[in-house]
Amino acid sequence: MKISANSIRPGMVLDHEGKQWLVLKNQVVQPGKGGAFMQVEMRDIAGGNKSQGRWRTADTVERLDVREIDCTYLFREGDMLTFMDSATFDQFSLTAELVGEQVAFLQDNMEVSVNFIEGKPVGVKLPGTVILTVVEADPVVKGQTAASSYKPGLLENGLKVLIPPFIEAGTKIVVNTEDTSYVERAK
Repeated sequence: MKISANSIRPGMVLDHEGKQWLVLKNQVVQPGKGGAFMQVEMRDIAGGNKSQGRWRTADTVERLDVREIDCTYLFREGDMLTFMDSATFDQFSLTAELVGEQVAFLQDNMEVSVNFIEGKPVGVKLPGTVILTVVEADPVVKGQTAASSYKPGLLENGLKVLIPPFIEAGTKIVVNTEDTSYVERAK
């Protein structure tokens, strides 16, 4: 199925240059001169090689039909991640490399969608947001305005995100899994 390049999201599988590519990251780049384009980091499903793709936002790309199965993440053992099909209760493992940078957001018993092509798991789609605890936050600098200033914060999973000045260590926050950005304080 053809989709516009600006619809590319992490976890999608594209057919490009005769190969199947799993999208790891995407970014819209707006240079000072010329039109905007999509910069896409992707991995060859068969070979495992990483590559960069670049499309103008008006271009179309071929998105492969992927069967999406609801699964539960169970646990990590070394470099292998174990999942369970929510319908059949069958368990299977994927490498952490296949999941990519989003592996940091996986939590035990998290509901995810696993993409399959021809019966082979090729990618994992996480929920849009997760709740994590801030374990380290820089102190507020006196005189900073609260409107547009953010400070670095370290999350329990080891990722660093920019958080508002009123967030302190021990606070639970909602984090966007797609771009690792702060959304709001968890309720």
